[in-house]
Amino acid sequence: MLDLNTIRENPDRVREKLALRNTPSTLVDEFLKADNLWRDLVSKRDEMRAQQKLLGRDSMEEAKELKIKIQKLEEDIKLLSEKRDDIILHIPNLPSDEVPIGKDDSENVVVREVGEKPNFNFKIKDHVELGKSLNLFNTEKAGQVAGARFNYILNELVLLEFGLIQLAFKEAIKLGFIPVLPPVLVKPEILKGMGKGKFLDEKEAFYLPEDDLYLVGSAEHTMGPYHADEILNEKDLPLRYIAFSTAFRREAGSYGKDTKGMLRVHQFDKAELFSFTHPDKSKEEHKFLVEFEENLMKKLKLPYRVLDVCTGDMTFSDVRQFDIEAFMPGQNTYRETHSCSNTGDYQARGINTRFRDKDGEVRFVHTLNGTAFSQRPLIAIMENYQTENGSIIVPDVLREYVGQDIITRNG
Repeated sequence: MLDLNTIRENPDRVREKLALRNTPSTLVDEFLKADNLWRDLVSKRDEMRAQQKLLGRDSMEEAKELKIKIQKLEEDIKLLSEKRDDIILHIPNLPSDEVPIGKDDSENVVVREVGEKPNFNFKIKDHVELGKSLNLFNTEKAGQVAGARFNYILNELVLLEFGLIQLAFKEAIKLGFIPVLPPVLVKPEILKGMGKGKFLDEKEAFYLPEDDLYLVGSAEHTMGPYHADEILNEKDLPLRYIAFSTAFRREAGSYGKDTKGMLRVHQFDKAELFSFTHPDKSKEEHKFLVEFEENLMKKLKLPYRVLDVCTGDMTFSDVRQFDIEAFMPGQNTYRETHSCSNTGDYQARGINTRFRDKDGEVRFVHTLNGTAFSQRPLIAIMENYQTENGSIIVPDVLREYVGQDIITRNG
């Protein structure tokens, strides 16, 4: 959540920033109205409590009346507090002044392009055709078992995925990241504290009503609250984690778009980077995480580009966001494989994660998250490394995990 004082003291600035995010500024007005009423009632309650303390034994009737009034005020204060909290959970983070201004993903800015696109002298296949011909995944069988947009991943593609994950963990651990296998179920109040209210409102999350739990859409959702309600030591920052989990998303609103094969599915695996950082170092940490993601892509020798995500396309909780997109020949375009976000103190406020600085002051940390590898790079590998006879060359860096240099027809 945003700092309440930021809205109270700079409402016009907040309105301007929200407009850049295509978010109605009326949320600011609604918050201020509820907040002013809340503060007025709290002030009245405190005055009555002070009066109550001054009353003697000969004022029992007056004390009784005051008690009833205070109880009524407490009820009204609670309702206003809940209303105010609900409003602020629907206000996204404020984009940094460095973020390019734009209405949607068409106005994201390409920072750099790396690597050369492959030049094929034969008719290429997309990953769906390759997956079917090489028996690497089976959408039809998964559809019979679980419904649309699920897959059985098979044969060498399983080994390629595990290779990606092992490579990411190996490289991260060398840099001091702590490996984690986190829960894949999370309480609604935790998701809201993490700034994922929109994820819930738009029905993106799968819900288990009997348990009042949600399936995570990323390991970010359960790694952020790992230090909830803690006060960390400044000397321990940054605390860096790499977490592997299966992720679940409805992908609401994308029906009929990118739904073939493995691009937009309801279930996928992902290794996620998460960092708890000193506020003065979060820009530096953001750069570090993006460079880590790029180094992984370079090891795969895949052509990619880095995007500076514009205000209208940023994730709800972000101050700034960079995406990496791999070139996918089968679609003749770039598609996102990695994202990397700096959320400032937005998530830390929601989950109450703080640190004590060298002067003894307790402050909120900054949190950052980024993709190490999901399953999407598998698509880029299949399409960029395909051969004329329909096989797929295994990238050099993954051969030790796959156990062979080339994938041919299997089974």
